[in-house]
Amino acid sequence: MKKKIGLIAACAMMAFTLSACGDKNTDNAASGAGGEAVKKYVFGTDATYPPFEFEKDGKYVGIDIDLLNAIAAEEGFEVEIKPMDFKGIIPGITSGQLDGAVAGISITEERKKVVDFTEPYYEAGLSLIVHKDTADIDNPEDLKGKVIAIKKGTSGAIKAEELAKQYGAEVKYFDDSPAMYQEVSNKNADVTIEDFPVISYKIAVDPNSNLKIVGDRLNGDFYGMAVEKDDSELLQKLNDGLKKLKENGKYDKIVNTYTGSAAQ
Repeated sequence: MKKKIGLIAACAMMAFTLSACGDKNTDNAASGAGGEAVKKYVFGTDATYPPFEFEKDGKYVGIDIDLLNAIAAEEGFEVEIKPMDFKGIIPGITSGQLDGAVAGISITEERKKVVDFTEPYYEAGLSLIVHKDTADIDNPEDLKGKVIAIKKGTSGAIKAEELAKQYGAEVKYFDDSPAMYQEVSNKNADVTIEDFPVISYKIAVDPNSNLKIVGDRLNGDFYGMAVEKDDSELLQKLNDGLKKLKENGKYDKIVNTYTGSAAQ
């Protein structure tokens, strides 16, 4: 009798365990007003990247976060924001830990091999940034013998490596943007490379940054939201929602909130 009770208990425990181990979408399904299931998607972000994503008053905000939340409202799904180092975002998607990511991600041919991107939603472009007292760096040709501070896993890191090889510079890697900015601000590195709208925002809101932008933009990057390869359902929702936001004026309103003018 005890064996039978023990077997029943074990089966009940196994059933409970299995019911608690669905996939990330099933687990996160919520009920809508009519009782229907509402999908919740897990999105990775780098929460140290204003004006696109950052933490304020205990909440994640910024152009990317606000756009994603607005798209979710338009398309009838929910999102869970998971902050992490930028270098872990693409691996997080490819390993199935994340459904997608919104993190000022430049659309590149290399990344398109492992994830799918939405239509471009913001034109950025990389710029050289130096200490405000620096007078001998105006363009890439001035980087010979210089030290470039850069965040790991970014398109800026790829550009830094190209320029270092071409002009004979040294590259120092960091896990986040504040750390690489500080390296230049403290004059421990000569230059960093960052997306133009991001560094423009930082300099505008932080008068003590000791940084300035020099030269022309190094390229013309476009940002896209990334999803798991072949996740056509989520990709369609994001593209449809983004299109609606541009048509109803909410896109411009969100961008203007953080930059004062719509993206080009």
